[in-house]
Amino acid sequence: MIGILFSTLEDAQPFLAAYQRGRFDGLHEGDHTHDGDILVSILGVGKIKGTLRSDRLLREKGVSSLLHAGTCTGLSDKFQTGDLVSVTQVFEGDRIELSAPTYPRMPLGHLFPDLPDGILVTQDHTVDGASELSYWQRIADLSDMTGYPVAYVAATHGIPCHILKAVAGRMGVDDPDFRKNLTAVRSKLGAYLSEKIPTLLAPAE
Repeated sequence: MIGILFSTLEDAQPFLAAYQRGRFDGLHEGDHTHDGDILVSILGVGKIKGTLRSDRLLREKGVSSLLHAGTCTGLSDKFQTGDLVSVTQVFEGDRIELSAPTYPRMPLGHLFPDLPDGILVTQDHTVDGASELSYWQRIADLSDMTGYPVAYVAATHGIPCHILKAVAGRMGVDDPDFRKNLTAVRSKLGAYLSEKIPTLLAPAE
């Protein structure tokens, strides 16, 4: 059984409404449900919720792999609003208090070959100023608040983890249409994921 983990209900809702005619609709943060093929859970935002809730799921349920899906922020013009990205590397980006910080990195499999691949940094802190933004742009393509802990927990349990991200906007760029675009981005993510479920469930050749 594949575990599909979203950070927020808003990110998950288009998929919940589409999958098997809304069979999973009605989930709330902290909830999970499954049909024997996939398990869907809403983790909540941030590293603590991402870590604790994904770990609990793996301890209690027979999940063979994890897919974390949700929106993210683009760090540069490599990706545009609305792009879907298959993350092939994720790292923890909050160790800014160190004079010479090191950021633990995790490689991930490229699960969706029809999508471009990208590097994700997971951060709880807000990027402050142009100099810090420029720094992150040199080493990552995308930023979120949940991806790294999900990947880390999966690794500690010895199961594969993949991350699918939809770019909702660019860091440091004001977008007057952000809310409108965010709704469209979430719908695109839900439709793509619904389309790929049969492929994800197919036995490996």
